[in-house]
Amino acid sequence: MQSFNAKGALIAAVCLALCLGLCGSAASQTAMDSELAPRIRNFSADRSSLSRKYPIALSEEREKRFKAFYDEALKDLKKVAFVGLSKDGQVDYILLRNELEHALKQIDLDAKKRKEIAPLMPFAKTILDMAEARLRFEDIDSEKAAVVLNDLKKAVDEAKKAIEDPKKLPDKLKMSKAAGYRGANAIGSLRSTLSDWFKFYNGYDPIFSWWCKEPHKAVDDALKSYESTVRENLAGLKEGDTKTIIGDPIGADGLQAELDYEMIPYTPDQLVVIANKEFAWCEAEMKKASREMGFGDDWMKALEKVKQDHVEPGKQPAMIREMALEAIDFVKTRDLVTVPKLCEETWRMEMMSAERQKASPFFLGGETILVSFPTDTMSQEEKMMSLRGNNRHFCRAVVHHELIPGHHLQGFIQDRYRSYRQEFNTPFWVEGWALHWEFLLWELGFPKTPENRVGMLFWRMHRCARIIFSLSFHLGKMTPQECIDFLVDRVGHERENATAEVRRSFRGDYGPLYQAAYMLGALQINSMYDDLVKTKKMTPKAFHDFVIQQNSIPIEMVRAAMTDQKLTPDFRTSWKFYGEIKG
Repeated sequence: MQSFNAKGALIAAVCLALCLGLCGSAASQTAMDSELAPRIRNFSADRSSLSRKYPIALSEEREKRFKAFYDEALKDLKKVAFVGLSKDGQVDYILLRNELEHALKQIDLDAKKRKEIAPLMPFAKTILDMAEARLRFEDIDSEKAAVVLNDLKKAVDEAKKAIEDPKKLPDKLKMSKAAGYRGANAIGSLRSTLSDWFKFYNGYDPIFSWWCKEPHKAVDDALKSYESTVRENLAGLKEGDTKTIIGDPIGADGLQAELDYEMIPYTPDQLVVIANKEFAWCEAEMKKASREMGFGDDWMKALEKVKQDHVEPGKQPAMIREMALEAIDFVKTRDLVTVPKLCEETWRMEMMSAERQKASPFFLGGETILVSFPTDTMSQEEKMMSLRGNNRHFCRAVVHHELIPGHHLQGFIQDRYRSYRQEFNTPFWVEGWALHWEFLLWELGFPKTPENRVGMLFWRMHRCARIIFSLSFHLGKMTPQECIDFLVDRVGHERENATAEVRRSFRGDYGPLYQAAYMLGALQINSMYDDLVKTKKMTPKAFHDFVIQQNSIPIEMVRAAMTDQKLTPDFRTSWKFYGEIKG
């Protein structure tokens, strides 16, 4: 580790104070912008414009346009004189280069996935050509369009016949359940694309409506039926099945591309080794707490006792408020991080709906903490699982994760400091920051009782488990059901809560490394904390203020800025934040 630049830290602290004192003004948005900030803002705006102009995800035209866009941006970036940039400018150069290279690699990986399911959709080009012609503002011949729609229905019906008997599938249509699931979703996307095309003309062009209304309805019905058949026969999801979880593993190549992008220098297998080591530590600490509670080494019994300690209906908001204020007082009293008065004033609370709790059985947070708790519409079994899963000690362990000093403080600073870097948003910084505070508060004695410690350890084990089950799933080593069983048997989750967690992980709302990022990001920040704060090179407050003001970027780049590390235009990750790992 290189020595920390004390002068740079002082300047950064002064700028942060200036920024926080000018909240809402133009100065606060540009206080520490680098030379490349305008380039990054323009890149972000250009990409958003192109995304709106070329909205069809399955389109080869979109793929070609974005590939050209990223290629051009990368070539243009390489013309910048790297050695003449400030340290912030060099960091931003590497961040933008990393973003562009990853985007180009992702285009190729997405194309490979589309090719795998292309045999299911021999009619796709017809729909895409019609939609793209509309986006190019080409005139339409309604009579010819009706003929195309009529032929399209026949093509969809023919494709459906080919998969109606799963035992007689042609070789080109034999695929994994995950690919079948992806194929069903792609057919649904094509149906939506065709619907958008139809809605543009229908009712506004009477000739179009006369010719195309009925043919479109016939095609729409055929696509809906075909999507359902693919989902059932190839993905194994029957109509109305809301419990089965399929997901779409990205494989070793996909995981490696994501790890390169996040600047993580370990293989997936090595990351699982790290997770198992951290899990073993948690189990040892669980046994210590269990002994203090009178359950010997049977920590699952101690966990069961903790789960039964919940408030009665209607009392959860008051408890959460008390816990939020306790955490704020804890970090302020110890001068661990700057907490702006407006940030402290503006956090809010809402209750989470029963429907949303099916995918998010625990808290969600930011400026508003969304509180999970049983509703009167839940079954008795669902109510008890929610009560047990949101008990006093589990809640106390994560309220500060969601609010202050966690996500609410984080989001407050993000909006006011280096906001242009949100284009590089990474869960390793977002979730790693919040989990780092769980680790640090543990060290500083925040848990007062063995029950408190069990609550904190449950979540810590949960984050270890997320690495294990999410990476194993994407490598094809664990099924969703095995992931659920792992959470129940090894961590002590309620089964419904474990199912919701796995569903949330694999339904596509989060990136493939998101669940692993909590623990790994926290370990990265902890490694820096050990090197700089525990050696007295920085105060805790200076350290945390520096990390949070960098905004959401790979933590290795936070470290590079913090230690004034020498950088090159072709910088690649090499920081083994957990030491050497075999495997």
